[in-house]
Amino acid sequence: MIQAGFYSAKFTLQFKTHINGYLSQHCLCKKRIQSFSSGILVSSYFAPLPSNVMLKMVKKSLLTISECPPLGLESLKVKDAQLRASSYKRRGLGPHRGRLNIQSGLEDGDVYDGAWCAQYRDKNQWLEVDAQRLTRFTGVILQGRNSIWSWDVVHTYKVQFSNDSLVWKPCMNGTEEAVKTPVLALFNTSTVARYIRINPQTWYENGTQGDICLRAEVLGCTLPDPNNIYAWQTEATGSRDKLDFRHHNYKEMRKLMKSVNEACPDITRIYSIGKSYAGLKLYVMEISDNPGKHELGEPEFRYVAGMHGNEVLGRELLLNLMQFMCQEYKRGDQRIVRLVKETRIHLLPSMNPDGYEMAFKKGSELSGWALGRYSHEWIDMNHNFADLNSGMWTAIELETDQSKLINHYFPIPEQYTSEEAFVASETRAVINWMQNIPFVLSANLHGGELVVTYPYDMTRDWAPREHTPTPDESFFRWLATAYASTNRVMSNPDRRPCHNKDFLRYNNIINGADWHNVPGSMNDFSYLHTNCFEVTVELSCDKFPHASELPIEWENNKESLLIYMEQVHRGIKGVVLSQPLISAFTHFTLHMITYITVFIYYCHFLWNKNVFIIPSSVADGDYWRLLNPGEYKVTVSAEGYLPSSRTCQVMYDHYPTICDFRLTKVPKQRLKDILAKGGKLPKDLQLRLRQLRLRKLRVTTKAMNQRRAAAATAKQAKRV
Repeated sequence: MIQAGFYSAKFTLQFKTHINGYLSQHCLCKKRIQSFSSGILVSSYFAPLPSNVMLKMVKKSLLTISECPPLGLESLKVKDAQLRASSYKRRGLGPHRGRLNIQSGLEDGDVYDGAWCAQYRDKNQWLEVDAQRLTRFTGVILQGRNSIWSWDVVHTYKVQFSNDSLVWKPCMNGTEEAVKTPVLALFNTSTVARYIRINPQTWYENGTQGDICLRAEVLGCTLPDPNNIYAWQTEATGSRDKLDFRHHNYKEMRKLMKSVNEACPDITRIYSIGKSYAGLKLYVMEISDNPGKHELGEPEFRYVAGMHGNEVLGRELLLNLMQFMCQEYKRGDQRIVRLVKETRIHLLPSMNPDGYEMAFKKGSELSGWALGRYSHEWIDMNHNFADLNSGMWTAIELETDQSKLINHYFPIPEQYTSEEAFVASETRAVINWMQNIPFVLSANLHGGELVVTYPYDMTRDWAPREHTPTPDESFFRWLATAYASTNRVMSNPDRRPCHNKDFLRYNNIINGADWHNVPGSMNDFSYLHTNCFEVTVELSCDKFPHASELPIEWENNKESLLIYMEQVHRGIKGVVLSQPLISAFTHFTLHMITYITVFIYYCHFLWNKNVFIIPSSVADGDYWRLLNPGEYKVTVSAEGYLPSSRTCQVMYDHYPTICDFRLTKVPKQRLKDILAKGGKLPKDLQLRLRQLRLRKLRVTTKAMNQRRAAAATAKQAKRV
């Protein structure tokens, strides 16, 4: 027999609890063990076992676990088959719906309701979780039902444990009210078992209409199986990348970004695009072989995370990404080296730092579904960008010549830019950022679902949901598929829906407006006001996953993040130059044109015309356009220049087609430029001017003769 006193000086209460739990599972005779402390639950009998067996069982856990993480009801790590209940009202209120923060559908009574609800209203109802292995349970978190039609909450409850699901022993009585925000109940002492039951005792009865409903998360540390000598083959390995896998508040984020910059000063730069309402800077990490400078022909890419402060996974993924790219660049990974040398990458990990700080203080399981979502001024920034869609659709209705319509660079309404406009300071900062850098491709990282959405996000007639495609629908679907198909969780055909919509039916991509109407979204604004394509990536069912899940989430998304960045090198790109003749005896000189209009026609479907304006970068005269493979007729024009056209073939390669143009100034503009510089007119221009003067003289002479003939005819008619 193992004596308690032998270990009391060497191990903590955690170790004693582990031993008691192990003994309660492996009972061989009827000698009862005494508790190591008065509060430890011991419910079975045991046979003498060698101490080295128990030491192997718990040593690893004791050295590494400071607190127990969630088992994963919210994150779906716990499968539906692991959840049972005494009864349930219907399929949509079954035990598989009793997950923390699960969201119901809009229709009451559908298969996607917002809790587990018992069929009967008595104290014998329970929700059971099978951890499938010995687990040290430390607490539970409860919520009431999520529904816009019903108010069902549990007031008090009991918690029971078992090793075989037949014999149950109580542990504690819950006294906190399980209302819409999570309520945490930590056990006075942890208990080792395989099964845990939550047994409601009192609830909101609402006369005779109140139901027993709850959503839950269970906190527990899974123990290694001492009988499994191949445990290293079955245990989750997390990630092999040496990254800082934890949640970072504002100060820690800034410190980590600084450490990356110091480790890779030649390819990184930290800059701020503005401040939040509370004065926190919106830091951006630039990754490029020439940081701080736009290079000719090199596209600009951005990732934005943390628009909703409580959707934190994107923030941590971008911090992981900048660490990873720095490390791999130094190691000489050719894929990363090529990305850094051929792309200027901008990572904004926290667009809403004020909201994040609020959620961070509550913690991963207690921040709920909405705390920290909004800015300090309670603005939802994904509805805070200028609505350019309505103006575009009005122009489409009024314009009879569809060739004059554009789908980029719609101006921002004047009332939106005024100081009185209800626009968050963070939104204004991002808009200025978009206007200063000619971004080509972007992604907006969110959380709470598993899907990639693409514009338009706003329905045309303000319908709750309606498929509303852009002229670039096919390419947007390609971009969304590039991310979703390489994401480990999204691409799993056996995964279950997160909340109330099965996106597997859509291959995990969907038109944003076909999901729900989002006026004023950043995706639509980016597409209509700039030449930047942007999608929204919903990264996880859990908006604020526990830190222990971050390594797995990084592995789930690492390839997707890299693949999506590489899509910026598709379509066409080029440089537009001017070719003026300075004098009859000087050579040709080339100048960059800084604002051009590009008309693109898909040669095989002329009715599918795509006309848009692209500004080149301020100094370099280069341009980009993302396009699917095909043959396109491209026409470039600029004020004061003769237009130029050519056919460009976009291939399936991962590199863009080069389409350069050299524009010639119109004679009048050339004349003005030469005379302004005091130059001498070249012979070809002198000849052209004489021809224009003769043509003008002929036109005016003809008009004068016509007027004289008309006057003579009128005079003769009067005489008659």
